[in-house]
Amino acid sequence: MKFLFTCGGTAGHINPALAIAGRLEELLGDCEILFIGAKGMMEMELVPREGYEVRGIDITNISRSLSLEGFAHNVKTVKNVAVSIERAKKIMKEFRPDAVIGTGGYVCYPVLTAAAHLHIPTLVHESNAVPGLTTKLLARHVDRIMVGFEDSRSAYPDPDKVYATGTPVRGSFSCYTQETAKKELGIPNDKPLVVSVWGSLGAAHMNAVMSDLIPLMKEQADFRLIHAAGSRYYDEVCEKLAVSAPDRMAFGADVRKYIYDMPRVMAAADLILCRAGASSLAELTYMGKPAIIVPSPNVTNHHQEKNARVLEKAGGARVLLEGEFEAGSLLALIRDLLADEEQMKSMRSAMRSLAVPDATDRICEVIVEAIRH
Repeated sequence: MKFLFTCGGTAGHINPALAIAGRLEELLGDCEILFIGAKGMMEMELVPREGYEVRGIDITNISRSLSLEGFAHNVKTVKNVAVSIERAKKIMKEFRPDAVIGTGGYVCYPVLTAAAHLHIPTLVHESNAVPGLTTKLLARHVDRIMVGFEDSRSAYPDPDKVYATGTPVRGSFSCYTQETAKKELGIPNDKPLVVSVWGSLGAAHMNAVMSDLIPLMKEQADFRLIHAAGSRYYDEVCEKLAVSAPDRMAFGADVRKYIYDMPRVMAAADLILCRAGASSLAELTYMGKPAIIVPSPNVTNHHQEKNARVLEKAGGARVLLEGEFEAGSLLALIRDLLADEEQMKSMRSAMRSLAVPDATDRICEVIVEAIRH
């Protein structure tokens, strides 16, 4: 069988596609996989790293600005969509996929629209409880919609073609124990590791907070920190720390642009600081990792806070809202949690109780069933 995936913009859209692709290969053995992404976006880097071919198309997002610049941008986007649909059709006629699967990002619209025009089975996976704009636009045209939460089925015009599958997690997340992961990272097994990651591109406010927090760690080195600044903010964070914490490694802080080995780093972690994207939360619950979650305030219908509150209610996470804390209070909370082993044990158990460990298999079943149908 041949499968074509389309995804992009953020790791939260790309990683689920990689998880599904890898599992299809394991289940079916002899299958071919191709990706289509947006030129210049991070899928063009991350997908080849996993050994898959990716073809690029020119596509831009929709601006919600009412300015002349926003209008001009959207005119360009409309033109790009028309051109990209034809480009995607050409790729599909060459590759001849048995199914086309989208996992989020605006690149999904032209690719899945092209597949529908060619009468190829089409499926889209929406990780968030609230469907994004692209998923809403595609809902009436694709053959199957897969969602992360059962309650999300009612958000679509035809619930009968909506399948609650959970959100997929890459198989590599099961490859490490905490002990082996820490050993590979050079971290003593008895030294707590805190991982700070705020989206693949980074987040201005949280980078500012972490830039203030790292100097406060000083040389107590009661825990290690790996902070992913994101491609947009890495240089800015490093410049700031060069003044306030020139020897940040002595404080136990490792600042990276992006965490390419996330399965290993998350396996090694004792506590995660992060946003509340559905893909990230699926990884947290799958790994059973306690978390301090700061939902992004810049998302539709505050869906990240809704996602985060589910984990908080279960007892697996603490939820903080942007602007309601500063570096000192965040550092104090981190230290309080790490010092309370009973609390950490309870949070780990609560996280695991929310996991859908067979989500990837459920999705693969829906894909194969759609082809057979």
